[in-house]
Amino acid sequence: MTAKSLLTALLPLVSDLSRELPEGERYRRLLEAMRALLPCDAAALLRLDGEWLVPLAVDGLSTDTLGRRFKVSEHPRFAALLSHPGPTRFASDSDLPDPYDGLVDGLHEHLEVHDCMGCPLFIDERPWGLLTLDALDPQRLEPIELDALQAFASLAAATVNAAERIERLALRAEDEHQRAEVYRQASGQNREMIGQSKAHKRLLEEIGLVGGSDLTVLITGETGVGKELVAQAIHAASPRASKPIISLNCAALPDTLVESELFGHVRGAFTGATSDRRGKFELANGGTLFLDEVGELSLAVQAKLLRVLQSGQLQRLGSDQEHQVDVRLIAATNRDLAEEVRSGRYRADFYHRLSVYPLLVPALRDRGRDVLLLSGYFLEQNRSRMGLGSLRLTSDAQAALLAYAWPGNVRELEHLIGRSALKALGNCRERPKILSLSAADLDLPDASAPVAPAAPAPSEWTDGPGIGDLRQATENYQRQLITACLERHQHNWASAARELGLDRANLGRMAKRLGLK
Repeated sequence: MTAKSLLTALLPLVSDLSRELPEGERYRRLLEAMRALLPCDAAALLRLDGEWLVPLAVDGLSTDTLGRRFKVSEHPRFAALLSHPGPTRFASDSDLPDPYDGLVDGLHEHLEVHDCMGCPLFIDERPWGLLTLDALDPQRLEPIELDALQAFASLAAATVNAAERIERLALRAEDEHQRAEVYRQASGQNREMIGQSKAHKRLLEEIGLVGGSDLTVLITGETGVGKELVAQAIHAASPRASKPIISLNCAALPDTLVESELFGHVRGAFTGATSDRRGKFELANGGTLFLDEVGELSLAVQAKLLRVLQSGQLQRLGSDQEHQVDVRLIAATNRDLAEEVRSGRYRADFYHRLSVYPLLVPALRDRGRDVLLLSGYFLEQNRSRMGLGSLRLTSDAQAALLAYAWPGNVRELEHLIGRSALKALGNCRERPKILSLSAADLDLPDASAPVAPAAPAPSEWTDGPGIGDLRQATENYQRQLITACLERHQHNWASAARELGLDRANLGRMAKRLGLK
């Protein structure tokens, strides 16, 4: 490679430094130019986030790579690159496992990386991340001069620096500190919100907008979309971030215990109350209280909650003493509370108090190729957990994931990847270096299969008394209806109650009366 050809490749990238470009496009152009000039099958730009490396852009690697999070201590090649201040080329016969084995795009058989080099990036003399090049053929990277890679690394550092400076300027007009905190928390390993779709980006923007306020937020969305994750991100973006966020699943407790959990109790307030106990409101004082499945609260509890939200004062069960609390409330539900209000099953005043800022979390089927990024995240988790060298998706598996409707959303995807990886490994006679999951391994249900009928038709009431006894016939119909609904929901009473349009406690009482419980 001549100095002239290097200069020709670098000049457009230098001019990009003064242009306003989306961060992803800026990094894509960098890798595209590098691959055009330096012979390799794949290139990647990764940011160092604590003990993890987060891919920001890839060229020549599978899409799910962007969703993976590589723990440096589990990948000796990454550790070696970060420990050296300049470019490093690994011997083609190096016995160190390559983190990109199985991830080079467009190939089905020749999957192992045999030639690898990379260079750390430094911003303000601090390690920021890595620039990597990989090839499937040994000695493919041999002609590349280390100085050429160092030149690209320096330009990459300047590109990153420019992107970050432009981002800071763009955020200055709208509470820069809080917005930065949202994305910092969202990129944490335990609370990451992964995605690049328009729907996902809109959600992150709304989190950034409402996070810095103290408004009550009602998070809605289907089961499994990650509503609790959104609540955590809102809390992390708020001035209360240094205080606790306390969570309560309202569907997991009977009505008799919800009040105690929320407001606390004093000794002797009820059987089993052997000592004073603070409730969730007091524990969250100064911070945030997250009420999940808030649609399951009874009308009586709604009324008492409304008083606390209006005045900030509460009484523990069995006590006359008032306690003042300062709590920001975030609630979540997969029910249509507006419809519940219209049908008289939910208090209108409580609903309006909750939905000061409604926030809809998009379903996974509405997020396009985000499903592959999330798959990459779960694949890397399972690869590490199972002690594999590489865990990848074949092209037909990726197509199957993109075509599926995901009624269970992100939670369903997480369970599917873990289950499929375990089954695929169990079917191997010998432990493979690279484990590939095909569409057959995923065993996705047929999205076009008909759903079980919601209720038996009148002609199907074959057991029980004659139709002439209206009361008995009605109870018989209710019994069959509830039984069928419970079977569809794997005997989850809260889910069955939602489908039937009943309060969970009322459904329980009805089931006892009908001899089902």
